[in-house]
Amino acid sequence: MALDNLSSSLRETFRKITGSSYIDKDIIRDMIKDIQRALLKADVNVKLTLELSRKIQERSEGEKPPAGMTPQDYILKIVYEELLSLLGKPSNLKLQPQTIMLVGLYGQGKTTTAGKLARFFTKKGLSTGFVAADVHRPAAYEQLKTIAEQTGARFFGIKGEKNPIKIFRESEDELKDISVKIVDTSGRDSLDSELLDEISKLRKAVNPNEVLLVMDATIGQQAGPQAQALMNATGLTGVIITKMDGTGKAGGALSAVAQTGVPVYMLGTGEHFDDFEIFSPKKFLGRLLGMGDPETLLEVVKDADISDEKAEETMTKIMSGKFNLMDMYDIWEKFAKPSLMKRLFDSMPMGKMPKSASGMLDLDAAQEKIGRYTVILDSMTYRELENPEIINAKVIKRVSRGSGTQEQEVRNLLKEFKAMKENAKMMKGNRALKKMLRGQMKGNPDLLKEFDD
Repeated sequence: MALDNLSSSLRETFRKITGSSYIDKDIIRDMIKDIQRALLKADVNVKLTLELSRKIQERSEGEKPPAGMTPQDYILKIVYEELLSLLGKPSNLKLQPQTIMLVGLYGQGKTTTAGKLARFFTKKGLSTGFVAADVHRPAAYEQLKTIAEQTGARFFGIKGEKNPIKIFRESEDELKDISVKIVDTSGRDSLDSELLDEISKLRKAVNPNEVLLVMDATIGQQAGPQAQALMNATGLTGVIITKMDGTGKAGGALSAVAQTGVPVYMLGTGEHFDDFEIFSPKKFLGRLLGMGDPETLLEVVKDADISDEKAEETMTKIMSGKFNLMDMYDIWEKFAKPSLMKRLFDSMPMGKMPKSASGMLDLDAAQEKIGRYTVILDSMTYRELENPEIINAKVIKRVSRGSGTQEQEVRNLLKEFKAMKENAKMMKGNRALKKMLRGQMKGNPDLLKEFDD
């Protein structure tokens, strides 16, 4: 996921606190310094970082843990709650007939986001249609038309027309039977009075249910002023942040938008139309801290064309740490698609996978690695797959020869398998984090029971 460096730093901070035999002011100050460094590296505003640090210090030194909770667990609970406040309040797009107007600068991903929204609403059973109201960018009309064909959305545009209001008015009859109408508007290289005036006039003509700002996560802290300017000009109702899969500045973008009070609705996490997710501060923070994300994990498992019953069984094994090499083999085999693999790794409390120079999950390298591991697993007996603990040096040597791999690769596979199980067990064993994770499972009583066992 995005913000891998922030994620690693925060997880290490949590491990330090969990491993402390006691809590005093020096440990709290060291923890706060670690958090400050991590947030500043993720491009979170200095003032915001210092304010968060102050709140954590005041609460950590002034509050006493409730009966039955250790000081270590209570400190983690405080940090979790304050980090959560940094991400803003949750707010979602309504699943109902509506008109959505997309605004933003050039190159931020508006037109591609229109396609992702179409796919999102279509999956929910709502018909979608596009209005090509970007009258300045030469390729906008053709691009949106192509995306409509790819997503099954209805398309309306008037090629060569320079009046976006006229285009929208003529689209009303053509799209009157469409549930969700998505209006793609013009952008500029920067927010200027001409763009704000055009968007303001179009907004009055369209009278949309939602005015959504689409912005690239690499914009960092400038996300706040941009959102505020459009909020003042158009009555912005929400934000969609794109390219969340490849930037260390996403922390700046998310926190800056949160400070404006404009909710972040969705995140673009890749190039495919399915690389799109509802922004939930709790789920996002859970993944950032390595807690996993049960809801997203269940969605991914179901998207792999697995029955609901089998999906919950698979997810339960992953989140509870009660899985063996046979289960891991099945997971890798079923999630071979790059888009599914990426979402799976983002939602699991698991070990390391290959990263590119930019810090993103390297899907090609991950698939190659899993391919080699699958060959190794094919060389094991059913008994060994079901009972990894019986695998010794003699078995490793035999499996290495049978799979045509080095013995070290077999050991690496077993090491990563063990790390996945230990990560899941660690999350279950930490009472404060376990309570937070349980909150995400309330809609699934069977999973809750298994997790608590």
